[in-house]
Amino acid sequence: MKLEKTDIIHSLYNATNVGWDAANNKWLASDKDGKAINVVSEDVDAEYAKQEYKNKRANEYPSVVDQLDLIFHSGIDAWKAKIKETKDKYPKS
Repeated sequence: MKLEKTDIIHSLYNATNVGWDAANNKWLASDKDGKAINVVSEDVDAEYAKQEYKNKRANEYPSVVDQLDLIFHSGIDAWKAKIKETKDKYPKS
């Protein structure tokens, strides 16, 4: 699953509703009571950049089917080595 900026806004601000106002070029968000939340785009961008490794990893991991095939034919250690290549290439920030 790809990490989106809306996910970041939900997480940072505990927002229930999130949307993009294209006319005003800004994020709109509200809490569970419908109260507007002031979203700071710079904070969202910074947190998104910090977590971008998740998207990069997801793009490079083999499919689940291929991972299971690797485990079946070569064992858990071979699978761990394959997954570690991607984790090492895109470490957590």
